[in-house]
Amino acid sequence: MQRIYRYRMTTTSGGNLSILDPDGSIWITPSRVDKGALTPADIVRVWPDDRRDGAHPPSSEFPFHREIYRRRPDLRAIVHAHPGALVAFSICRQIPDTRLQSHVHEVCGRVAIAPYACPGTQALGDHIAETFAAGADCVLLENHGVVIGGRDLQEAFQRFETLEFAAQTLIRAATLGRVQTLKPEQLANTVPTFKELPPQPPSNEEKDLRNQICRFVQRGYQQRLLISTAGSFSARLGRDEFLITPRRRDRLELTPRGIVRVRGDAASNGRGPSRTARLHAEIYARHPEVGAIINAQPAHASAYCVTAEPLSTHTIPESFVVLNNAPKLPFRRIVEDAAEIAAEIHPAKRPVVLIANEGALVVGRTILEAFDRLEVLEATAEALLLAKPLGPVVHMPSSAIDELKKVFKIA
Repeated sequence: MQRIYRYRMTTTSGGNLSILDPDGSIWITPSRVDKGALTPADIVRVWPDDRRDGAHPPSSEFPFHREIYRRRPDLRAIVHAHPGALVAFSICRQIPDTRLQSHVHEVCGRVAIAPYACPGTQALGDHIAETFAAGADCVLLENHGVVIGGRDLQEAFQRFETLEFAAQTLIRAATLGRVQTLKPEQLANTVPTFKELPPQPPSNEEKDLRNQICRFVQRGYQQRLLISTAGSFSARLGRDEFLITPRRRDRLELTPRGIVRVRGDAASNGRGPSRTARLHAEIYARHPEVGAIINAQPAHASAYCVTAEPLSTHTIPESFVVLNNAPKLPFRRIVEDAAEIAAEIHPAKRPVVLIANEGALVVGRTILEAFDRLEVLEATAEALLLAKPLGPVVHMPSSAIDELKKVFKIA
């Protein structure tokens, strides 16, 4: 709840979370307690016989939590909140199309909408539970918000955050033109397999790179350049060896020990590296000067990835100097088309590319340089979108671009 509140995905009085305990009791956030200042002691436990443990009454919407668990025994946690973009869809009685990116479609599962009923009533509980019973994983509530279930609270939260990200991207993209979605055969995610590298003590350089990756991943999350389910960072460790973030680990909770070392077709830690590992390996092999790579899906830049609108870097000097141009590639599969994507990257001429319905690919000599480029890319996209209601964008003339190339020695 602290994370949901911190990133403005609920309000002081809005939303509630619950967990179904194996003993049948339900732990739930309390009623009428500041969501921005909750402590573990504030959480309420409700037993199957309605006995209650805790200093506060349970959320007034406890009945629909209990009814969902009764109708969907596979769910063990529920998130209910009122994030802005999903509320926008709920008050327009529309469902976000999760086919805009393969990972969004995979994480969110089936999305449906439930009819309106007054909060806290049995009618609302029945509408929501019936929609979950029909197989939904994420349920928008007409003129209200969203309820999302998961096998545990982490899965429920990740579905919630990913669906809100999708909704934000779709709303921003709507100002640019028609949203392009993926076909069924394009939605499947291939996960490459790796042998296990024998353990070895990390060098001081490796320790430092592990710490750097974690710091920048967490900063990226805090800056909303990443969400918990998407985005990968890597750093070169040797000629044919690099460190990369693991697959399907919460980006905000990443630790240095969780970073995966990759060499050839083998990976450390007994866990899978990000599915972008093959792509990063291709780029490192082609470009010895590249020291760090980022794949990310920040919401403003992603709006350009899901429409036909090109993203121009000829807006302010920083955008062109840091990014050069940021061309957009047609949709490519990260695993199967890794070599083709890698061929489009050039450390000087094309250090940033957008991939349709996938996101941004950024390279740099260091993690700091790559991260700076990611930040500038998202700031550029945001400025362009904010300019839309003001009138036509006036780009820097070619003479100004030529001058920047000369002064800053841009290829």
